[in-house]
Amino acid sequence: MMDGRFEVVSLNMHKGVSALHFRLTAHRLRQRIRERHPDLIFLQELQQKTHGRLRDLRVGATLGLTPYLAQDFWPDWHYGKNAVYDRGHHGNAILSRHPLDRGLNYDISEYRFERRGLLHSVAKLGDAQRPIDCYCVHLGLLERGRRRQLDTVLQCIDRISDTGPAIIAGDFNDWRNRAEDPMREAGFRDVFEVLTGSPAKTFPALRPMLKMDRIYVRGLQVVSVERLTDWAGLSDHLGISARLALN
Repeated sequence: MMDGRFEVVSLNMHKGVSALHFRLTAHRLRQRIRERHPDLIFLQELQQKTHGRLRDLRVGATLGLTPYLAQDFWPDWHYGKNAVYDRGHHGNAILSRHPLDRGLNYDISEYRFERRGLLHSVAKLGDAQRPIDCYCVHLGLLERGRRRQLDTVLQCIDRISDTGPAIIAGDFNDWRNRAEDPMREAGFRDVFEVLTGSPAKTFPALRPMLKMDRIYVRGLQVVSVERLTDWAGLSDHLGISARLALN
């Protein structure tokens, strides 16, 4: 981190498979994030444990995907388990080059068939006087449930965080940009909205048309933003990046 600036990346990694499920992509994602080496990574649909795929990645069923991705580069990480099934589970994760605290996962599910969570970590970056509250979220597919989930998320943030710097990143499934007004009222701005006037088109990855993914910030300066188009083969979503600065 130089001059108080740091990079944040967010990606729905589609359980570590390509858009059409033709090939495993977690190993290539591991290489790409290492090449870029951002300070904070927010991942959704991370399949932490599934015996067959972990054997294919040669990481072993006991290690799990988050430590495999983070190994040697991001010493602190938190994983929040959301969906559990016979052969494993998946959820959200935050990887950090800087010390992380908390690592608490909140159930924001609205439907039994669609388990969702909000993962909260607190990052201490360099010599920054105030830590940064970091939230990784994956909202639902149905708009009515998504509205309720967003209300729950904002109530949760209001209850557990003060008004200091914060980042909320993830897959909002919000192609109609319904989240903009409530997020703005809560003091958050989407990083692409700040610099380009509109959230980024991220889905489907090979020909993005829908604005699904967000990095919202509060109390932080947005320096630059980028859609990670060279990651298009890693998931059904594009990754997004923001370079931020401490105010």
